[in-house]
Amino acid sequence: MTSALTAVLALAPAAANARFVRDAEIENIIRSYAAPLFRAGGLDTEAVDVYLINDSRINAFVAGGQRIFLHTGLLMSATHPNQVIGVIAHETGHIVGGHLARTQDALRNATATAIIAMALGAAAAIAGGSGGAVAGGIAGGTQVAQSSFLLYSRTQEAAADQSAVKLLNATGQSSRGLYDFLDKLAGQEALATNRQDPYIRTHPLARERVDLLRDQLKQSPYTDAATDDQTMALFARMQAKLRGFLEPPSRTLARYKTDDGSLPARYARAIAYHQGKDSTKAVAEVDRLLADHPDDAYFHELKGQILFESGKIRESIPSLERSVALDPKASLLRYGLARSQVALEGDAQHNRAAIEHLKEAVARDSDMVPAWQQLAIAFGRDGQLGPSAVASAEYYIRLNRAEEAKLHSERALRLLPVGSPGWLRAQDIDNAAAEIIKKKRP
Repeated sequence: MTSALTAVLALAPAAANARFVRDAEIENIIRSYAAPLFRAGGLDTEAVDVYLINDSRINAFVAGGQRIFLHTGLLMSATHPNQVIGVIAHETGHIVGGHLARTQDALRNATATAIIAMALGAAAAIAGGSGGAVAGGIAGGTQVAQSSFLLYSRTQEAAADQSAVKLLNATGQSSRGLYDFLDKLAGQEALATNRQDPYIRTHPLARERVDLLRDQLKQSPYTDAATDDQTMALFARMQAKLRGFLEPPSRTLARYKTDDGSLPARYARAIAYHQGKDSTKAVAEVDRLLADHPDDAYFHELKGQILFESGKIRESIPSLERSVALDPKASLLRYGLARSQVALEGDAQHNRAAIEHLKEAVARDSDMVPAWQQLAIAFGRDGQLGPSAVASAEYYIRLNRAEEAKLHSERALRLLPVGSPGWLRAQDIDNAAAEIIKKKRP
């Protein structure tokens, strides 16, 4: 995903041992699961952000206000979409209930990267009983070192469970998935702490909670509500894509054998071939998918990524252009196209097109860190040195590299007209960088 997983995982800023997964298709699938729950809880669907973390352990948490973080391990270990939906409903229950409000207020302005770094430190502290581990996990000098960062009380957990059931009932969905998920994890309570999934450590899972959920499941009119075919199909695609990019190719190919002609199997195999450096087989598999689904933006995106990462930059552009044409609002697809266009050094026409795609992408998703770097390069090649400096400052401030951010913001302030939008943004970044540098000094 260039957007596609390998590309963005390599570029996205790391937080301790965790990295963001950015993928237009998977984010859309998760959003389709979450949006009805947010609306049922009286939340603005555009105000709640959902982040995916590349971590094989099973976990999910809420932090920094209305931000939900899901581990890829949870998505890949689930056996039914209702399990994922149930966990999202539970985390939404924490938001609706205002749990950990004091800590969340302290983190409201923290970047998602800093939150993940702190979350890892907090989880380590909870597992090892050491509050000092929290401070070690905090990125960029954040001062909210609290070992209770992710640790909900049993009362809050029970309240979030009840809220989840209400949200699922309100959307006509069964809470069986949430029950099955928690029932499976409940068996880990007897394990040593370091062998438990983080979900157990941060979400106290008393057996009574599971029993109460079972009772509520029996009373719900939607206990046996069927999951529609579209939701099931999207779930299978999501897991195939994640496994293709995150598991060794040999494991993926053993799971999705060549005699399996289903869409998810062909999708996973195409990705596995690419991961195994066999671009010929990968492109052939994608082409077969496109023959059956010519208007699938994500198949075009994957073909473009395979070609780009195989060194066929110019050949990748038509596929990536087609993906954007099919889903013009997807910032990650625009980023993928622009990345290929910028890579064509000396091609002024493609460089100017890349600038427009990147401007649109960061306007919709300003936290897409790699896009700011590409925009800085493209502006620079176009001779727009002031905007290039601002884009570089944006890139570094989001990586919490304050010294470099200040260097570029000061350059932008010298190059741009005083009071212009770019100049004002550079001034904001300069002030923010100066404050970070000040806090870092002893």
